[in-house]
Amino acid sequence: MATAIEAAALLVTAAGVVVFLTAYAATRRIRTALPLLLDFLMAAGLMRLAGDLSWSGILLTVAIIAVRKVAAYGVAEKST
Repeated sequence: MATAIEAAALLVTAAGVVVFLTAYAATRRIRTALPLLLDFLMAAGLMRLAGDLSWSGILLTVAIIAVRKVAAYGVAEKST
């Protein structure tokens, strides 16, 4: 089961990169594309956490969420 979860998380990560590149190519705005990538990375982190419930997994997921929040705030600040 853990192998399937890892494969699914890898697939979500790859999909996030594809969506990010597509959104950036279409809009040429990092403000639009970056939150998409970070949401996919957060989803992959949560999937990995479901497969391996450990403190290191929890800390990695918290770090991904923190980076997403800081990056989204930074991008929003530059747009105003």
